[in-house]
Amino acid sequence: MEKPQLVIHIEKNFNYNMFDVKWVPSSARLVVMGCSAQGKGKLEILEMSSDEVNIINSTEYESSLKCGTFRASGALSRQLAFGDFGGNLKIVDLTKPEKPIYSVSAHKNIVNAVDGVGGLNVGEGAAELVTGGSDSIVNVWDPRLPDEPVVNILPQDGTHRPDCWTVAAGNAFTSQDRCIAAGFDNGDIKLFDLRNSQVLWETNVRNGVCSLEFDRRDIEMNKLVATTLGAYIHVFDLRTFDDHKRLVSVHTTAHNSTVWCVKHLPQDRDIWITTGGNGSLNLWRYRYPAQRIKKTANGGLKGMPGTLECLQSQVSSTQPITSFDWSSDKKGLGAFTSIDQTLRIIVVTKLQTL
Repeated sequence: MEKPQLVIHIEKNFNYNMFDVKWVPSSARLVVMGCSAQGKGKLEILEMSSDEVNIINSTEYESSLKCGTFRASGALSRQLAFGDFGGNLKIVDLTKPEKPIYSVSAHKNIVNAVDGVGGLNVGEGAAELVTGGSDSIVNVWDPRLPDEPVVNILPQDGTHRPDCWTVAAGNAFTSQDRCIAAGFDNGDIKLFDLRNSQVLWETNVRNGVCSLEFDRRDIEMNKLVATTLGAYIHVFDLRTFDDHKRLVSVHTTAHNSTVWCVKHLPQDRDIWITTGGNGSLNLWRYRYPAQRIKKTANGGLKGMPGTLECLQSQVSSTQPITSFDWSSDKKGLGAFTSIDQTLRIIVVTKLQTL
Protein backbone atom coordinates (compact mmCIF):
# COMPACT_ATOMS: atom_id res chain seq x y z
CA MET A 1 0.00 0.00 0.00
CA GLU A 2 1.41 3.37 -1.02
CA LYS A 3 1.79 5.96 1.71
CA PRO A 4 -0.10 9.24 1.38
CA GLN A 5 1.97 12.24 0.34
CA LEU A 6 1.77 15.78 1.74
CA VAL A 7 2.07 18.17 -1.20
CA ILE A 8 2.35 21.93 -0.66
CA HIS A 9 0.15 23.39 -3.40
CA ILE A 10 0.19 27.15 -2.68
CA GLU A 11 2.19 29.45 -0.40
CA LYS A 12 1.23 33.05 0.38
CA ASN A 13 3.17 35.42 2.63
CA PHE A 14 1.51 38.02 4.83
CA ASN A 15 2.79 41.02 6.78
CA TYR A 16 1.14 40.09 10.08
CA ASN A 17 1.02 37.21 12.55
CA MET A 18 -1.70 34.64 11.84
CA PHE A 19 -3.14 32.66 14.74
CA ASP A 20 -5.94 30.72 13.03
CA VAL A 21 -7.25 29.69 9.62
CA LYS A 22 -10.65 28.27 8.67
CA TRP A 23 -12.21 27.11 5.40
CA VAL A 24 -15.49 28.83 4.66
CA PRO A 25 -18.07 26.00 4.42
CA SER A 26 -19.21 24.95 0.94
CA SER A 27 -16.78 27.27 -0.85
CA ALA A 28 -13.22 27.70 -2.10
CA ARG A 29 -12.67 30.53 0.38
CA LEU A 30 -10.73 30.77 3.63
CA VAL A 31 -10.48 33.20 6.50
CA VAL A 32 -7.26 33.97 8.36
CA MET A 33 -7.20 35.68 11.75
CA GLY A 34 -4.35 37.36 13.53
CA CYS A 35 -2.55 40.45 14.72
CA SER A 36 -0.95 43.36 12.86
CA ALA A 37 2.38 44.94 13.84
CA GLN A 38 0.35 47.75 15.49
CA GLY A 39 -1.49 45.26 17.70
CA LYS A 40 -4.77 45.47 15.78
CA GLY A 41 -6.90 42.48 14.92
CA LYS A 42 -6.82 41.26 11.33
CA LEU A 43 -9.46 39.23 9.51
CA GLU A 44 -8.90 38.50 5.84
CA ILE A 45 -11.11 36.54 3.48
CA LEU A 46 -9.24 34.70 0.73
CA GLU A 47 -10.38 32.94 -2.39
CA MET A 48 -8.46 30.02 -3.86
CA SER A 49 -8.08 29.56 -7.60
CA SER A 50 -6.13 26.79 -9.33
CA ASP A 51 -2.68 27.98 -8.27
CA GLU A 52 -3.07 31.00 -5.98
CA VAL A 53 -5.11 32.61 -3.21
CA ASN A 54 -6.31 36.19 -3.48
CA ILE A 55 -7.46 38.55 -0.74
CA ILE A 56 -11.04 39.65 -1.38
CA ASN A 57 -11.69 41.41 1.94
CA SER A 58 -9.51 42.74 4.77
CA THR A 59 -10.97 44.02 8.04
CA GLU A 60 -9.25 45.49 11.09
CA TYR A 61 -10.45 45.35 14.70
CA GLU A 62 -9.30 46.92 17.96
CA SER A 63 -8.04 43.67 19.52
CA SER A 64 -5.91 40.92 17.99
CA LEU A 65 -7.91 37.88 16.86
CA LYS A 66 -6.90 34.58 18.48
CA CYS A 67 -9.31 31.88 17.30
CA GLY A 68 -12.44 31.30 15.21
CA THR A 69 -15.06 28.78 14.14
CA PHE A 70 -18.01 28.35 11.78
CA ARG A 71 -19.40 25.43 13.80
CA ALA A 72 -22.28 27.30 15.42
CA SER A 73 -23.43 28.78 12.12
CA GLY A 74 -25.85 27.52 9.54
CA ALA A 75 -24.26 26.06 6.42
CA LEU A 76 -25.83 28.77 4.26
CA SER A 77 -25.27 31.78 6.53
CA ARG A 78 -21.58 30.90 7.16
CA GLN A 79 -21.20 33.29 10.05
CA LEU A 80 -17.78 33.34 11.68
CA ALA A 81 -17.46 33.42 15.47
CA PHE A 82 -14.10 34.57 16.83
CA GLY A 83 -12.41 35.34 20.12
CA ASP A 84 -9.86 38.10 20.65
CA PHE A 85 -7.09 39.23 23.00
CA GLY A 86 -9.50 41.64 24.69
CA GLY A 87 -11.67 38.79 25.96
CA ASN A 88 -14.45 39.41 23.44
CA LEU A 89 -16.53 36.88 21.51
CA LYS A 90 -17.93 38.23 18.26
CA ILE A 91 -19.93 36.82 15.34
CA VAL A 92 -19.69 38.41 11.89
CA ASP A 93 -21.43 37.94 8.58
CA LEU A 94 -18.67 37.59 5.99
CA THR A 95 -20.53 39.91 3.60
CA LYS A 96 -20.13 42.72 6.18
CA PRO A 97 -17.38 41.61 8.57
CA GLU A 98 -16.74 45.16 9.83
CA LYS A 99 -20.08 45.15 11.73
CA PRO A 100 -20.42 42.25 14.21
CA ILE A 101 -23.94 40.88 14.52
CA TYR A 102 -23.18 39.53 18.01
CA SER A 103 -20.64 40.75 20.55
CA VAL A 104 -20.13 39.91 24.20
CA SER A 105 -17.39 40.30 26.78
CA ALA A 106 -16.67 36.60 27.23
CA HIS A 107 -13.56 36.52 29.43
CA LYS A 108 -11.44 38.84 31.55
CA ASN A 109 -8.43 38.34 29.32
CA ILE A 110 -7.58 36.48 26.09
CA VAL A 111 -10.12 34.11 24.54
CA ASN A 112 -7.72 31.26 23.84
CA ALA A 113 -10.13 28.88 22.13
CA VAL A 114 -13.62 28.69 20.65
CA ASP A 115 -15.61 25.76 19.30
CA GLY A 116 -19.20 25.11 18.36
CA VAL A 117 -21.70 22.39 17.68
CA GLY A 118 -25.19 22.23 16.26
CA GLY A 119 -24.32 24.42 13.29
CA LEU A 120 -23.40 23.41 9.72
CA ASN A 121 -26.04 20.65 10.04
CA VAL A 122 -23.61 18.73 12.28
CA GLY A 123 -25.08 17.60 15.58
CA GLU A 124 -28.46 17.97 17.23
CA GLY A 125 -29.69 20.76 19.46
CA ALA A 126 -29.04 24.49 19.56
CA ALA A 127 -26.12 25.98 17.66
CA GLU A 128 -24.02 26.82 20.70
CA LEU A 129 -20.49 28.10 21.21
CA VAL A 130 -17.96 27.23 23.89
CA THR A 131 -15.02 29.46 24.82
CA GLY A 132 -11.98 28.96 27.03
CA GLY A 133 -10.00 31.87 28.41
CA SER A 134 -6.77 32.79 30.13
CA ASP A 135 -8.94 33.52 33.20
CA SER A 136 -9.33 29.71 33.59
CA ILE A 137 -13.08 29.90 32.85
CA VAL A 138 -15.04 27.84 30.29
CA ASN A 139 -18.26 29.43 29.03
CA VAL A 140 -21.05 28.12 26.82
CA TRP A 141 -22.98 30.66 24.72
CA ASP A 142 -26.25 30.63 22.86
CA PRO A 143 -26.04 33.51 20.32
CA ARG A 144 -29.81 33.95 20.56
CA LEU A 145 -29.36 35.08 24.19
CA PRO A 146 -27.40 38.32 24.76
CA ASP A 147 -24.84 39.17 27.42
CA GLU A 148 -24.69 36.06 29.62
CA PRO A 149 -23.36 32.52 29.06
CA VAL A 150 -25.90 29.72 29.35
CA VAL A 151 -23.30 27.68 31.24
CA ASN A 152 -20.40 29.06 33.27
CA ILE A 153 -17.74 26.56 34.40
CA LEU A 154 -15.53 28.14 37.04
CA PRO A 155 -12.13 26.91 38.24
CA GLN A 156 -11.71 25.35 41.63
CA ASP A 157 -10.60 27.68 44.40
CA GLY A 158 -6.84 27.72 44.85
CA THR A 159 -3.70 29.76 44.57
CA HIS A 160 -3.10 28.80 40.92
CA ARG A 161 -5.82 29.05 38.34
CA PRO A 162 -4.56 27.47 35.13
CA ASP A 163 -5.17 29.05 31.73
CA CYS A 164 -7.72 27.22 29.62
CA TRP A 165 -5.87 26.74 26.33
CA THR A 166 -8.30 24.62 24.34
CA VAL A 167 -11.95 23.54 24.23
CA ALA A 168 -13.93 21.05 22.14
CA ALA A 169 -17.67 20.43 21.81
CA GLY A 170 -19.21 17.04 21.06
CA ASN A 171 -21.66 14.27 22.01
CA ALA A 172 -24.43 16.17 20.18
CA PHE A 173 -26.29 13.06 19.05
CA THR A 174 -29.65 14.17 20.53
CA SER A 175 -31.21 17.59 21.05
CA GLN A 176 -30.49 17.36 24.80
CA ASP A 177 -27.04 15.75 24.98
CA ARG A 178 -23.89 17.85 24.82
CA CYS A 179 -20.39 17.49 26.27
CA ILE A 180 -17.49 19.91 26.51
CA ALA A 181 -13.81 18.97 26.82
CA ALA A 182 -11.35 21.56 28.14
CA GLY A 183 -7.56 21.45 28.37
CA PHE A 184 -5.42 23.61 30.66
CA ASP A 185 -1.84 24.82 30.88
CA ASN A 186 -1.11 22.60 33.91
CA GLY A 187 -1.97 19.40 31.97
CA ASP A 188 -5.54 19.00 33.25
CA ILE A 189 -8.20 17.66 30.88
CA LYS A 190 -11.81 17.84 32.02
CA LEU A 191 -14.91 16.45 30.36
CA PHE A 192 -18.18 18.20 31.26
CA ASP A 193 -21.67 16.79 30.71
CA LEU A 194 -23.86 19.83 30.06
CA ARG A 195 -27.12 17.91 30.22
CA ASN A 196 -26.49 16.76 33.79
CA SER A 197 -24.21 19.66 34.84
CA GLN A 198 -21.37 17.51 36.07
CA VAL A 199 -17.77 16.56 35.42
CA LEU A 200 -17.85 13.16 33.73
CA TRP A 201 -14.11 12.51 33.78
CA GLU A 202 -10.81 14.24 34.34
CA THR A 203 -7.13 13.46 34.12
CA ASN A 204 -3.74 15.15 34.03
CA VAL A 205 -1.23 14.53 31.23
CA ARG A 206 1.63 16.42 32.95
CA ASN A 207 2.19 18.93 30.18
CA GLY A 208 0.13 21.89 28.98
CA VAL A 209 -2.73 20.81 26.71
CA CYS A 210 -2.47 22.69 23.41
CA SER A 211 -5.34 21.14 21.46
CA LEU A 212 -8.33 18.84 21.95
CA GLU A 213 -10.73 17.39 19.39
CA PHE A 214 -13.48 14.77 19.36
CA ASP A 215 -13.26 12.46 16.35
CA ARG A 216 -16.87 13.42 15.54
CA ARG A 217 -19.30 15.80 17.20
CA ASP A 218 -22.64 14.38 16.05
CA ILE A 219 -22.34 10.89 17.55
CA GLU A 220 -22.21 9.48 21.04
CA MET A 221 -18.68 10.22 22.23
CA ASN A 222 -16.11 7.83 20.76
CA LYS A 223 -12.54 9.19 20.86
CA LEU A 224 -10.83 12.34 22.10
CA VAL A 225 -7.35 13.37 20.93
CA ALA A 226 -5.18 15.67 23.05
CA THR A 227 -1.84 17.26 22.13
CA THR A 228 0.67 18.78 24.55
CA LEU A 229 3.68 21.01 25.07
CA GLY A 230 5.70 17.91 25.90
CA ALA A 231 5.53 16.46 22.35
CA TYR A 232 2.87 13.91 23.31
CA ILE A 233 -0.33 12.85 21.57
CA HIS A 234 -2.94 11.15 23.79
CA VAL A 235 -5.91 9.27 22.32
CA PHE A 236 -8.69 8.48 24.81
CA ASP A 237 -11.33 5.84 24.05
CA LEU A 238 -14.37 7.53 25.61
CA ARG A 239 -16.45 4.34 25.54
CA THR A 240 -14.00 1.97 27.22
CA PHE A 241 -12.63 1.82 30.77
CA ASP A 242 -9.77 -0.31 32.08
CA ASP A 243 -9.94 -2.46 35.22
CA HIS A 244 -9.05 0.59 37.37
CA LYS A 245 -12.05 2.55 36.06
CA ARG A 246 -9.84 4.79 33.95
CA LEU A 247 -10.51 5.57 30.31
CA VAL A 248 -8.46 3.39 28.02
CA SER A 249 -5.88 5.46 26.17
CA VAL A 250 -2.81 5.25 23.99
CA HIS A 251 -0.10 7.88 23.66
CA THR A 252 3.07 8.55 21.71
CA THR A 253 5.62 11.29 21.13
CA ALA A 254 5.54 13.30 17.93
CA HIS A 255 7.39 16.13 16.15
CA ASN A 256 10.16 16.17 18.81
CA SER A 257 8.56 19.44 19.90
CA THR A 258 5.31 20.98 21.07
CA VAL A 259 2.28 19.49 19.26
CA TRP A 260 0.26 22.62 18.65
CA CYS A 261 -2.83 21.38 16.86
CA VAL A 262 -4.89 18.29 15.98
CA LYS A 263 -7.52 18.16 13.23
CA HIS A 264 -9.50 15.08 12.18
CA LEU A 265 -10.15 14.44 8.52
CA PRO A 266 -13.87 15.29 8.10
CA GLN A 267 -14.42 12.32 5.77
CA ASP A 268 -12.68 9.73 8.04
CA ARG A 269 -12.74 10.13 11.83
CA ASP A 270 -9.85 7.67 12.34
CA ILE A 271 -7.36 9.84 10.41
CA TRP A 272 -6.03 13.16 11.67
CA ILE A 273 -3.13 15.55 11.29
CA THR A 274 -0.98 17.17 13.96
CA THR A 275 1.24 20.24 13.68
CA GLY A 276 4.57 20.71 15.40
CA GLY A 277 6.72 23.40 16.91
CA ASN A 278 9.50 22.28 14.58
CA GLY A 279 7.42 23.15 11.50
CA SER A 280 6.36 19.59 10.74
CA LEU A 281 3.06 17.91 9.87
CA ASN A 282 2.29 14.35 10.96
CA LEU A 283 -0.58 12.32 9.49
CA TRP A 284 -1.98 9.63 11.81
CA ARG A 285 -4.36 6.70 11.72
CA TYR A 286 -6.01 5.00 14.69
CA ARG A 287 -6.63 1.27 14.50
CA TYR A 288 -9.16 -0.25 16.87
CA PRO A 289 -8.31 -3.44 18.75
CA ALA A 290 -9.98 -6.69 17.73
CA GLN A 291 -11.96 -6.40 20.99
CA ARG A 292 -12.43 -3.19 22.93
CA ILE A 293 -13.39 -5.20 26.04
CA LYS A 294 -11.60 -8.41 27.00
CA LYS A 295 -12.19 -10.89 29.81
CA THR A 296 -9.36 -11.28 32.29
CA ALA A 297 -8.19 -14.55 33.84
CA ASN A 298 -10.16 -13.89 37.02
CA GLY A 299 -13.39 -13.30 35.08
CA GLY A 300 -13.28 -9.52 35.11
CA LEU A 301 -13.44 -7.17 32.15
CA LYS A 302 -10.55 -5.11 30.84
CA GLY A 303 -10.54 -2.35 28.23
CA MET A 304 -8.10 -2.78 25.37
CA PRO A 305 -6.38 0.20 23.71
CA GLY A 306 -6.00 0.61 19.97
CA THR A 307 -2.81 1.47 18.13
CA LEU A 308 -1.47 4.60 16.46
CA GLU A 309 0.22 4.59 13.07
CA CYS A 310 2.07 7.57 11.67
CA LEU A 311 1.20 7.47 7.97
CA GLN A 312 3.48 10.33 6.93
CA SER A 313 5.67 13.04 8.44
CA GLN A 314 7.03 16.10 6.70
CA VAL A 315 8.75 19.35 7.67
CA SER A 316 6.74 22.01 5.86
CA SER A 317 7.86 25.24 7.54
CA THR A 318 10.94 26.66 9.24
CA GLN A 319 8.76 27.89 12.13
CA PRO A 320 6.07 26.39 14.40
CA ILE A 321 2.76 25.60 12.67
CA THR A 322 0.09 27.30 14.76
CA SER A 323 -3.16 26.23 13.09
CA PHE A 324 -4.58 23.80 10.54
CA ASP A 325 -7.98 23.25 8.96
CA TRP A 326 -9.33 20.63 6.55
CA SER A 327 -11.79 21.44 3.81
CA SER A 328 -15.04 19.59 4.46
CA ASP A 329 -15.86 19.74 0.73
CA LYS A 330 -12.75 18.21 -0.85
CA LYS A 331 -11.08 15.25 0.83
CA GLY A 332 -7.39 15.80 1.48
CA LEU A 333 -7.39 19.58 0.96
CA GLY A 334 -6.05 21.54 3.92
CA ALA A 335 -4.62 24.89 4.95
CA PHE A 336 -2.22 25.86 7.72
CA THR A 337 -0.46 28.91 9.14
CA SER A 338 2.92 29.23 10.81
CA ILE A 339 4.91 31.82 12.73
CA ASP A 340 6.84 32.70 9.55
CA GLN A 341 3.68 34.65 8.51
CA THR A 342 2.93 32.24 5.69
CA LEU A 343 -0.31 30.53 4.72
CA ARG A 344 0.11 27.22 2.92
CA ILE A 345 -2.47 25.16 1.04
CA ILE A 346 -1.76 21.45 1.17
CA VAL A 347 -3.08 18.43 -0.72
CA VAL A 348 -2.81 15.01 0.91
CA THR A 349 -2.83 12.29 -1.74
CA LYS A 350 -3.80 8.59 -1.71
CA LEU A 351 -6.27 8.90 1.19
CA GLN A 352 -8.81 6.86 -0.77
CA THR A 353 -6.55 3.79 -0.64
CA LEU A 354 -6.17 3.71 3.16
